[in-house]
Amino acid sequence: MIQMLGKRLIEFFLFIFLLSLISFAGIKLAPGDAVRLLLRVDDVAVTNEQVEIQREIMGLNEPVIVQYGEWLSKFIRLDLGASYMTHRPVVEEIWTRMPATLLLTFTSIVVLVGVAVPLGACSALYPKKWIDRVSRVLAIMGASIPSFWLGLLLIEGFSVRWSIFPAMGNGTLMHLVLPSLTLGLTMAAVYVRLIRSSLLNSLSQDFILGARSRGIGRQRIFWLHACRHSLTPVVTMFGVSVGNLLGGSVVVETIFAYPGLGKFIVEAIHNRDYPMIQGYILFMGAVIMLLHVMTDVTVGYVNPEIRLKEGGH
Repeated sequence: MIQMLGKRLIEFFLFIFLLSLISFAGIKLAPGDAVRLLLRVDDVAVTNEQVEIQREIMGLNEPVIVQYGEWLSKFIRLDLGASYMTHRPVVEEIWTRMPATLLLTFTSIVVLVGVAVPLGACSALYPKKWIDRVSRVLAIMGASIPSFWLGLLLIEGFSVRWSIFPAMGNGTLMHLVLPSLTLGLTMAAVYVRLIRSSLLNSLSQDFILGARSRGIGRQRIFWLHACRHSLTPVVTMFGVSVGNLLGGSVVVETIFAYPGLGKFIVEAIHNRDYPMIQGYILFMGAVIMLLHVMTDVTVGYVNPEIRLKEGGH
């Protein structure tokens, strides 16, 4: 286990370095001028001299490799710079908006688990029955609907027509219902199919047949043996999904005007806020890498076979 964690730590630092290099180059090569956007207040015209002075102040006249070196020296000291838009430290901006995104991610996972686990388990326990057919149809429908379109449908139905839930904003649990349903239902469709196929595969294994021949009860076989064996692909997929929810909720946060990190980064991209974009990319990269390490450790715990293989046994 210690050897695996050491290997993952080396991969983590190498990944962060390469990600910082590629993202910095990509941001600088992208079209747009942060200085002109920064100086264009109320559409007041600015002179080329003013632009050049501001560019010199922000250090944007230096070659890209020099700018990256200066940024990297600050990053090593855990300084991600300050936002062009708010002039506040990037770390402070991320931590200010991260709780809202974490809360939305958590409630979306609750929806995902609440829908996918019962439907997937019932489909596996009663294959080719009506519950299996219904869950398969729902899974196909859920996987076919883009999240932004589902969000617009929910707004039209539950907010505009019936006025049950607010369509945008933050502050109460009611504001979380529609964006959580949008994210959770879209991802639950994939998990219904995954849980069903994984459980059916586990129930057909020799050790399940052996347990039945020894007279072990059906419920015990299902919950203690089949479920544990089927967790490996589900846990692996779940780690990826949490990362997608944290970093990929940009569209949903924008549709529902939810004040999370995703909506803020869209505004940062629109305003060419280079320090904010770079800081967000590295922060999310580190979080997703950490989630992958946690997933590997969890998979090794629930499936001893994988742990023994990684240990060379």
